[in-house]
Amino acid sequence: MKEERKKAIVTGGSRGIGRGVSLVLAKAGYDIAFSYNTAKTEALSLQEEISSAGGRSFFYQVNFENDGTACPFVEQAMVDLGGLDLLVCNAGVTRYNSLLTVDEEFIDKIYNLNYRSYIIMAGAASRHFVNKKVNGNIIFIASTRGIRAYPEDCIYGSLKAALIRAVESMALEMGHYGVRVNCIAPGATAIRGNYTRDELTHAPFTKSIAIPRKGTPAEIGYMVEYLASEKAAYITGETIKIDGGLILPGPPEKETSE
Repeated sequence: MKEERKKAIVTGGSRGIGRGVSLVLAKAGYDIAFSYNTAKTEALSLQEEISSAGGRSFFYQVNFENDGTACPFVEQAMVDLGGLDLLVCNAGVTRYNSLLTVDEEFIDKIYNLNYRSYIIMAGAASRHFVNKKVNGNIIFIASTRGIRAYPEDCIYGSLKAALIRAVESMALEMGHYGVRVNCIAPGATAIRGNYTRDELTHAPFTKSIAIPRKGTPAEIGYMVEYLASEKAAYITGETIKIDGGLILPGPPEKETSE
């Protein structure tokens, strides 16, 4: 008898990290429902790749900056999939800001997309898991910018930090229902190209990384696959960095001469 495929929702699945996660999960036996914002051509090509891996897929155009989009998306995706085992919240944008020029519109857009939608979707998935008695998984894709401070990053970085903190509370609440909640904090990740060695190492800053290259979306996907598996059944409320050691160094030990 053919084993039933598991079911996953991945936001921001058409490109970058979301695409890598979707493909890894499809090859691991998941059907996928994913969102995209503007890249319909890439969404169609991802659907073809998921089909080639033996899975079903559904995709939806959603802009999570808008109110009232997150919960209906998850609910429709669960209907189309016929259930849910794993929610991966990944959709977001990296934006920098100066405190001297920041305004309400900027804050609201980044907040809705990078934080608010994650919590709302986690709530919708959690209600499904509890009502259907599913030992489900929720995984947030945050950033090492939520761990290490940078200038002109008080909005994006603080919201990623908030996701990391939110996961801890959600894990405490949902563990009694058999639901695990974890977080992945990527560092510098290549989100375009075929990820050859030259493409992964071409940026000047990669020389300062302990493993001197960028990461790949598939490497994030492998961690998602692991965290959602029974091999990680005793892991919840954790944030796992995938950054090649990017944020390990502290201030330089030796003073430079002027």
